[in-house]
Amino acid sequence: MTLARRRLGALAAALAGVLCIAAASDPADRLPNPAQEARARHIFQGVRCLVCQNESIDDSEADLAADLRKVIREQVAAGKSDAEIKKYLTDRYGEFVLLTPEFNWMNLALWGGPFVVVVAGAGLLVSRLRNRTPETELSPEEADRVRRLSQTDLT
Repeated sequence: MTLARRRLGALAAALAGVLCIAAASDPADRLPNPAQEARARHIFQGVRCLVCQNESIDDSEADLAADLRKVIREQVAAGKSDAEIKKYLTDRYGEFVLLTPEFNWMNLALWGGPFVVVVAGAGLLVSRLRNRTPETELSPEEADRVRRLSQTDLT
């Protein structure tokens, strides 16, 4: 390995380290138990930021996301299960707060709608292909006319 490649690798590693530190949350907010902090971070990734709406609270910089992270950390520290924490959040903010909603009869259209559309489209395609009319051959008059038209275009 050349010296230039080693320097480039070291520079890339240093840059990655700086970016990881920059992306990390305030250490004062973290739980002292690393296992509990990892569990809280896992829950953060499944909870939608209600301000940003397209990202998790783990990725969001919004104040509400920081508040939700704090609430989740408090509940993890209190020994609540993941299901209890998610129930608390959905009771308070509705099922929209979850990035992946639970499967139940209330949101059956959300989960089943795409499958219904694909099946209906496939059924329509099959019926259209079955009911198409076969192409008929040209009558002698039509064939003669096509022959005459093609000869006049060539000249």
